[in-house]
Amino acid sequence: MTRVMASGVFDIIHPGHISYLEQARSYGDELVVVVANDDTVRRGKHEPITPEAMRARIVGALKPVDRAIVGGHGDILDTVRYVRPDVIVLGYDQKFDTGELEKRMSDAGLGDIRVVRATECAEDLNATRRIVAKIRNMGAAP
Repeated sequence: MTRVMASGVFDIIHPGHISYLEQARSYGDELVVVVANDDTVRRGKHEPITPEAMRARIVGALKPVDRAIVGGHGDILDTVRYVRPDVIVLGYDQKFDTGELEKRMSDAGLGDIRVVRATECAEDLNATRRIVAKIRNMGAAP
């Protein structure tokens, strides 16, 4: 069995998320999705729109996903040790370098974990920031 790990914020589920998770699922038999905890979202992107537990519940209910967990507060390697994936699929816009991540995992004795990057979804509203911007513009004066 090949276990795949994907991760993200998943604040407002949109076609980009579905495409990412479908792509991730295609790399193996089991897909474990790590939903960023609220503190990580605040540090890296914005104030979360929905709380971490709610985001994990929603993601866990999506068809491609076997299990969704809330990520820890430590290093990504701690999460990799916990999930024990064979493959990690990164989102097209996630700020990890695939080669550097593979090297860090190898140096940490985590074995030979393949890291791949998903492609971008062609949908217009494929990112939470685009959806939020569109909502804000709907209330703007003409």
